Amino acid sequence: MISPPARGIARHRPRFYGWVLTIGFIVGWLLQVLGRQFLPVGAVKEFLTMGVTPQLGAITINLGIINFAVGPLAIDVSLLSVVGVIVAYLIARSLF
Repeated sequence: MISPPARGIARHRPRFYGWVLTIGFIVGWLLQVLGRQFLPVGAVKEFLTMGVTPQLGAITINLGIINFAVGPLAIDVSLLSVVGVIVAYLIARSLF
């Protein structure tokens, strides 16, 4: 007996989740920029736009003939970027 195709989120591949995260972080970044620009100075602005920036130092790669460095790599995560990821996930889930 052949089972019906999976419904909902179970059928999505990792690439789908990668796109949702990418779009969510872009939307969250836009929300953060708009919040820093237009929210009045105060506790709400500080809470919503304060970011944590983990950073990975420069990585040196030596291939014998070629020697190069990559980095430092950093990501700025704030409450608004997390909200952007959640909104993107909910929209993608409702569309697919």
